[in-house]
Amino acid sequence: MLVSAKDMLNKARDGKYAVGQFNINNLEWTKAILLTAQEQNSPVILGVSEGAGKYMCGYKTVVGMVNGMIDSLGITVPVALHLDHGTFEGAKACINAGFSSIMFDGSHLPFEENFAKTTALVNTCDVLGLSLEAEVGAIGGEEDGVVGAGECADPEECKKIADLGVTMLAAGIGNIHGKYPANWPGLSFETLEAIKAKVGDMPLVLHGGTGIPDDMIKKAISLGVAKINVNTECQLVFQEATRKYIEAGKDLEGKGFDPRKLLAPGFEAIKAKVKEKMEIFGSVGKA
Repeated sequence: MLVSAKDMLNKARDGKYAVGQFNINNLEWTKAILLTAQEQNSPVILGVSEGAGKYMCGYKTVVGMVNGMIDSLGITVPVALHLDHGTFEGAKACINAGFSSIMFDGSHLPFEENFAKTTALVNTCDVLGLSLEAEVGAIGGEEDGVVGAGECADPEECKKIADLGVTMLAAGIGNIHGKYPANWPGLSFETLEAIKAKVGDMPLVLHGGTGIPDDMIKKAISLGVAKINVNTECQLVFQEATRKYIEAGKDLEGKGFDPRKLLAPGFEAIKAKVKEKMEIFGSVGKA
């Protein structure tokens, strides 16, 4: 059964570890992440961007697939199904479809509009027992066609949004989505410390987890980050394993063309990457 991310993130904050949000893109992704979470006895958040939701034939399809897998695979660790970088309309659609956690990303809107729309969702999510993530200061890189430079959030604005009663807050601290450029200056820990001082106990979220050095990840966790998002990294290892399989000509041997065989190396690569991330984040054995 799907759960809100609230309890798992409060425990992570208190225990000084982070729960990974691993974005799902299809059946292989979902199955690999759920099985790894169960094997590692780790709580997990499955992230779904609006683009991925559309690709997988809508939010109801995603909810049906995830619930079916939790049941048939015997998953007992806490699993939250979370809308990633949702619009206001997307948030409403996911609430109706049965998601257990929602991110409304109003960071590109004027602050007053972000504040007003987040306020409306706080009340709805509260009543329904869903967790809600808000964002202040756009995360850089490309996310569903929106490109941001990795700005740092204003700690005062973070406090205003946190005070609305959201479950968790994503604040830009120089992080970006996708691959990091060679001249990336690194995370702004000064910003993170200033935000933490303003928002107190609020679990913080680090987007763009792919490519941030492990020591920076661990420092961010020590400063209040309780949720870290990973997507690109799983895509890259899936692509690499699939390429190796085809370049080795294995798709031409016997029934190597069978999608179950063709996609198996990529599936295993995702499992290995998720396990590695859970170990770095410190969530292994914390279910």
